[in-house]
Amino acid sequence: MNPHSDRRAALENRLKELNWKLVEIEDALDETPSADSEERAVEREDDEVLEGIGAASQAEIRMINAALARIESGDYGICTICGEDIAEARLDLVPHTPFCKNCAP
Repeated sequence: MNPHSDRRAALENRLKELNWKLVEIEDALDETPSADSEERAVEREDDEVLEGIGAASQAEIRMINAALARIESGDYGICTICGEDIAEARLDLVPHTPFCKNCAP
């Protein structure tokens, strides 16, 4: 059994959540704008917030996919900068991190 199978499952579940969130954001952004000019201004502000959330979600998806690739290659849990093991407590908090505490930006 892969020593990181629990982490893989958690990362895959988070990936599904993020993909679903992106679908919801896209649906909300595709809604027909209101005919009322004041309402349109509020909708534009809301759209900017949704776009920001979408961009953050896409960045997290990229990090999760990279972590899943590291699990496949056997490099998961090893800092990509210094090569030291990443502490389990850090992986518990940020399971997709490629950096140990000392190398984290």
